[in-house]
This record gives sequence, structure tokens and C-alpha cells, in this order.
Amino acid sequence: MTTGTTHWIPPTLTERLLYEAKTAGDREARLALLSRATLFLPVARLHADTPGAGLPLVPAKDPQTGKWSIAAFTAGMLPPWHPEWVCQATTLAELARHWPDGRKKASLAVNPGTPCEIGVEAGPRHRAAWAKAAAESGGPPRGLLLTHAHGPAQGALAHGLACGAHLSVHNSVPWNQLGSTLFGYASDVGTLRGTWRVTNRGQYRDKLETLFRARLCGLEESAALRARTVLAARLGRTPTTGEWLDTVLASLTERGADEATLKELTDTVTRIGRYEARFRADGVLGPDERVDSLAAFDYGRVVSFVRMGLGARLCEPHEAEEAILTAGRLSREAYPSWEAFSAAYALARVIAFDEDGFGRVYQESVGQHRILTQDPASPYRSVPWK
Repeated sequence: MTTGTTHWIPPTLTERLLYEAKTAGDREARLALLSRATLFLPVARLHADTPGAGLPLVPAKDPQTGKWSIAAFTAGMLPPWHPEWVCQATTLAELARHWPDGRKKASLAVNPGTPCEIGVEAGPRHRAAWAKAAAESGGPPRGLLLTHAHGPAQGALAHGLACGAHLSVHNSVPWNQLGSTLFGYASDVGTLRGTWRVTNRGQYRDKLETLFRARLCGLEESAALRARTVLAARLGRTPTTGEWLDTVLASLTERGADEATLKELTDTVTRIGRYEARFRADGVLGPDERVDSLAAFDYGRVVSFVRMGLGARLCEPHEAEEAILTAGRLSREAYPSWEAFSAAYALARVIAFDEDGFGRVYQESVGQHRILTQDPASPYRSVPWK
């Protein structure tokens, strides 16, 4: 990265706004920006893995100025990936609570050595201002489409990363950043352990293969969709929900299915039919379009899973890139366009989490689809599907 400012391109919106506030000498704007940002502290992995170790708030002395400071980085300025050094996530509010008092009166140095370096005084009254600003900020934003200016923007790797853009928008992280961490080392490790039941490299690889086989995206719903695809090929058109249901029930009855199974498949077919009808009304699907596969949900989650695996040091950068390339290839084989991929991802998500309420999860899913298929800054508008 170039440290001069003449040709420097800020990686993300946060760094651009920090640079502008620094240039303008606007301390209030800088504090407001930092109060909404996730900050990252570099730390030895051994320290991060030590129970109860706490935040690594150790001041360092600048050899040129003789001043002491504690370094933190915004998401767009993370240090390069290293197997034994990781990045712990924190916030200005948390720093205000845990800042060390001692003989070394250290300041907070945000993005030191870069054009958007910000020095923040850290005395008791300053930390009180941090806490106040954080309380008023509402925390990090959600639902933003962010692009890392120095990340892949074209080619196969960019395509693969864009397959994970729904979750990137959901969490307001750059869709094309592949580096030191996704949410912070502790969060990456904790989410893999708690959500994915993954704690080591072997489990990581096994779960990744399961995602590649699309075995986690609603097996009953996927089977029902396959039956409809076969019926559509035979009819030469998309069958009505009634025709689809009659065919599925006839097949199950012929195989001796019990009443509970028949009811379950009836609920599955009618539920998918309701969501697709609402998708058409909301513009996610065209009048004659349907979803034939839910695999997009697993292929899209590969990207977030891999980024967390890289952050948790369960894989190395070349392995992460290979996995993301595979997710992109599988997605291209399964779908004809970004729009079709996105609609399938949205359908799988609402099936998994919305519970027929057409509530928050549904609105979020439709909103993500619209952002990714309509925003000029979206990779779905700039990265070719094929």
C-alpha cells in the first residue's frame, strides 16, 4: 500500500470518510466515525487463544516522537494475513471501558502509518467522550453494500467472492475482502464452533465439502423442487402448484408413504408456492420464472465460511481462494445468471428462517436481492456471470 496521499485510494467508505475528516481537521466527525466502526487490534495468536487474556492493550513507543500509543485498524486497513498473528475486534466503547491507566499516557492510533491515520487522545475525559459518542451512534451499520477498492473486482475470484455478497451486505463487510479476519479472531473462532460445530482443520474441510454438495440447504424442499423441474420438462412449461402437488403426492403414495410424510410434503410445496408468488409480486422473480434449486444458499455461505476459516487460521490463503473459486464454478453450473442465483439464495433463506411470516427475514432477503441486482456498485452489475 502506498503511504503517500497523492495517488492513494481509500479501501472502503470508512477510510475515505476518516481521511476527509482528518484533512478537514474535524475532530467531531472523526469521533463519530470511529464510534460506529469496528476496530481491530493485532495480537499474537497464542495470546488470543489464552483463556481470560483480555484485549491486548499494550502501548508502544514511537521511536521518532517518543510518544506512546495503542494501535488499532479499521476493517479496510487490516494487516496482512499471518499464521501466528491475528486481529481481535473491538469498539470505541469497549476501548473506553478497558483502556489501561498508568505512567505511560498512551493515545489511540487508528491506522498508523497510513494516509488515514488518526491520533485520538485517551485521557479519562476523552474516554468519557468516546463512550458518549458510541452510545449515541447506534453501533456499526447493517445492510450496506461495501467494496474493498484493493480487492478482486474482476475475474474468477471476484465472481466467487460475489456469490457470498448477500451475507456481506447483511453484515456490512466488504464483499471482496479476503484477509486477516472477517468479524475478528474471537468471533470467527466462536461462530465456527457454535454455529458450524467446527474447531479444527479436519472438521473445517468436512463441512466445506458438505456445502459444496449443497447438503445443508433444505433437503425436503430441494427434493420437491427437483420433482417440479422434471414435471416442467415433461409439460414444456412451469406446472401450477396444484399440478406439482398432485404429482409429488402420487409419487409418494405409490411408494407407500404414510400420512405424516404426505402432509409434510404438501406443506412444503404449498409453502414454496406462496413464497414464489410473493417474490413475483415483489419483483424478485419474473412472471414466468421459478426457482429450481436452493444450492445457491450453500454456495453463497461457502464464502463467509471460508473467510471465517481463514480468520480462525483453519486454512491458508491459497486454500481459501481455491474453495471460493470452487463455489463460483458450482454456482455457474447451477444457475444461468446473477438474478437467478440471488432469487434462489433469497428463497432458501426465507424457507430456513422466515416461518411464513413475511416479516423481518423476508424483507431483509428481498432488500438484499434488490441491492445486489439493482445497485450500480454491485458486483452483480459489474462482474460477468459467465
